[in-house]
Amino acid sequence: MKRIYFILLLLCFISVPVMAQVSVHPTGVNINASGPTVVFLTYGNIQGYRPAEALWCGEMESAFPNAGTRCRPGTIYGSLPLAFDQSTESGVGGFTDIMSIPSSVARRAYQEAARGGNGTFFYVRRFESQTGAPDVYVNVTCRLAGGGARVPFALTGVQMAFADDVPVLSITRGEMVQPFTAEIRYNGTGQLQGRWEVVRPGDELPLLEDLLTEATLPAERRGLQRRYLELERFSYFLPPSSDSFVLPGPDVSNIPNDFEGMYMILLRIEATDDKEGDSSLDAVDAGFGTVNSGGVAGFPIPPLRYFVGNTPIGMAASNSGAIRPLFPEPDAGWYPGEPLDFSWTDVPGAAIYQLELEDHYGTELLTAWLEPGIFSYRAPGWIFDQTHSNQLKWRVTALNQNGVMISRTAWRMLLKN
Repeated sequence: MKRIYFILLLLCFISVPVMAQVSVHPTGVNINASGPTVVFLTYGNIQGYRPAEALWCGEMESAFPNAGTRCRPGTIYGSLPLAFDQSTESGVGGFTDIMSIPSSVARRAYQEAARGGNGTFFYVRRFESQTGAPDVYVNVTCRLAGGGARVPFALTGVQMAFADDVPVLSITRGEMVQPFTAEIRYNGTGQLQGRWEVVRPGDELPLLEDLLTEATLPAERRGLQRRYLELERFSYFLPPSSDSFVLPGPDVSNIPNDFEGMYMILLRIEATDDKEGDSSLDAVDAGFGTVNSGGVAGFPIPPLRYFVGNTPIGMAASNSGAIRPLFPEPDAGWYPGEPLDFSWTDVPGAAIYQLELEDHYGTELLTAWLEPGIFSYRAPGWIFDQTHSNQLKWRVTALNQNGVMISRTAWRMLLKN
């Protein structure tokens, strides 16, 4: 009996190193102590495992009988927000994770360091076994620093706007659009490289993946994003001495305005080399080479929209009448995977209607633009694959020819059946 027990115990200790081969690169990064930080991570050897929750904490402890070290209870700073979870499988046995550290987590870590801590904390992701083996915990060390040169080059915010700051610019055929810019907030230092593109009426609309920066995608997905009419390319060096940059828009004379309908201007940020945040595939047995992560972002960049019509902009628009939502009714049920119909009332003077659908976390699932005379819209069932929320909310906004809001409904809730 003692011999059998010894053999079983020996097998347990032999199996743990095999399971613990799930690894990550980089294993340690500098983060901004006073703001958000975004880091591209690559995991390898996850065959037989499913990525689970990810936590930040100040201390770790043994995860026995599981493998690795987990967060010590009472020292947890927060969890990866679902709205910023851009993680996805990558290659064979690989996994790409975009670690978006909120300002609240950095602030908590700074407060602990001010009390005498060592200025480091940990990002711990659990990998759940699908074969009955122990789970595996993998951690990344986060070191408090400034937002300068030693922090991975990443975008933490992008705000595009026309000169008049209207949500949707309305012009007539042949009229040039207003100049516009993109205010970019960032960490680190590096080359901001990319291009401006425009989605014309009739083009296939971009998906969520098409609105992500190239460095946010795993290596094999880069180059597969939809391409549209290129307006202009750009390349600027962003110094570590600042945390914001105003990117000028392209020459407006090159922006199309010959067909009526809704246009979308896309800001496409390309991946560049960044020694502070680049990820090695070789280090985790997830492939060969280095994945450049300069310009990573934990969010999609929303497009800038303009509408080309045949009515002069100077035509007065009536401000009378308020838009009312009709269906679905408040707290109505919805079934994931099935189409969902929306309807609302007409508003005099409306040049366009904007339908917005978000989940409970504030993640945008759908934005639809409807011409006057159209007061209903059917949302395709596949859009619900973008959220795990049990609650959705929707609203409709009526805009006049100048892109100014005439009327807007309140948010109306939907409940998952």
